[in-house]
Amino acid sequence: MSEVVQQHAASAPKTVRCAVVTISDTRTLETDSGGATVVHWLEKAGHAVAARTIIPDEPEDMRKLIRWFADDPAIDAILMTGGTGLSSRDQTYETVRSMLSKELPGYGELFRMLSYQAIGPAAMLSRALGGLVDATVVLTMPGSPAAVQLAMEKIIVFQLNHLVREARR
Repeated sequence: MSEVVQQHAASAPKTVRCAVVTISDTRTLETDSGGATVVHWLEKAGHAVAARTIIPDEPEDMRKLIRWFADDPAIDAILMTGGTGLSSRDQTYETVRSMLSKELPGYGELFRMLSYQAIGPAAMLSRALGGLVDATVVLTMPGSPAAVQLAMEKIIVFQLNHLVREARR
């Protein structure tokens, strides 16, 4: 590990406080395996789940909730599952993108590259997106447990502390 990487790791928060949001018209907390997977990986990495909720795929509801969490000093990151596909109900990408003060294109690109290795060309259907709403990290991922597992295990848990550190600067 380079000296700069070690310095960044040393100054990053050890615990990130996250809001976990599932976008779904049909899921409940009992049936939300994607959201449960996010919670599992956050807790395994030593992060805090400060809030968990499920909301319908309605842009206005999403905007209000994202704004609420972004304005809450007890939330460092918002991790969202669902609504990233191409159906007419999938509006997460457009809604979140319209709110980003800074986009993080590498997150979606990396997610699709890793997805391609797992599922082939169907990976292009993912519209995973990341960035900042003010100083709050926002990362979206598909709702399927396999996609959530991939995003959390291969990308998010390794970079969440660093993302929050950089967002606060």
